[in-house]
Amino acid sequence: MKVTIDGITVDVEPGTSILNAARQIGGDIVPPAMCYYSKLQGSGGKCRTCLVKVTKGSEKDPRPMPKLVASCRTGVMDGMEVQNITSPEVVEARKGVVEMLLINHPLDCPVCDQAGECHLQDLGFEHGAAKTRYEFDRRTFEKIDIGDKIQLHMTRCILCYRCVFTADQITNTRLHGILNRGDHSEISTYISKAVDNDFSGNVIDVCPVGALTDKTFRFKNRVWFTKPVEAHRDCDKCCGKVTLWYKGEDVIRVTGRKDVYGEVEEFICNTCRFDKKKTADWVIEGPRKVSHHSVISANHYEFTPLPVVKTNPVLIEANKEQFERETRL
Repeated sequence: MKVTIDGITVDVEPGTSILNAARQIGGDIVPPAMCYYSKLQGSGGKCRTCLVKVTKGSEKDPRPMPKLVASCRTGVMDGMEVQNITSPEVVEARKGVVEMLLINHPLDCPVCDQAGECHLQDLGFEHGAAKTRYEFDRRTFEKIDIGDKIQLHMTRCILCYRCVFTADQITNTRLHGILNRGDHSEISTYISKAVDNDFSGNVIDVCPVGALTDKTFRFKNRVWFTKPVEAHRDCDKCCGKVTLWYKGEDVIRVTGRKDVYGEVEEFICNTCRFDKKKTADWVIEGPRKVSHHSVISANHYEFTPLPVVKTNPVLIEANKEQFERETRL
């Protein structure tokens, strides 16, 4: 079946969501997603950042859908036409969603370990408002340890449910989840039990913000000062394919390999993640390919100028000399 998104038509399999259809096209027309995770069944539909406008339902029923829909939970129909970045209504709605996500989120990016690879940072830069209209006190929580190597900073959590789905689907037991309701909802463990199964560290990788952090890496370095290298080892628990993050000659953290959308390609065990932090433990494959638009690429990779697709003209005008100097490198 065929679906048209922002004027670009693509053939997709029946049952494909609008979001995944946009991902087949790629580029700027792909809606952002903070809760959807293709490896986790049932994920999506919670953060509402992927809202799109369906201007034509299908060839059989060309009527537009009356409201914006979550692209991660809406299946395509043959002949469907969708607007994402070409719709002012979608852009304005996404701006409101980002404002809502940031209502309780603390402004602690300078000390957050997720800074530089945080999807909420990217979302706030691309779709956020200059100021917030929220005048009330933000809700706060004490930091808690939900395992000997995982710290939960609930104040930063946006309740995307990714960590809950991960624990449900790739571990034998789940000891944490959503407690309470409404604006009192929080991620926590039941009766202070520790999350200590062999795959618990994957909740760190799936968290899109800095709510779940690796205690062995906490405050050790900024991500843009590290160099990601792909490696593998023979592991009897998982695939053994990881990304090693180097500071000089030292491996300061190990994560699962992630795709262009920040999703882990294959989940890894805690042994690979926490216990194997020597180069001798791994077979090195080479530097990881990183987008030049990412802060992680700073000072590590040769820059090849590419056509600028998404650029803020106000920022370019304000920093014209610096922009021209960087694009000439």
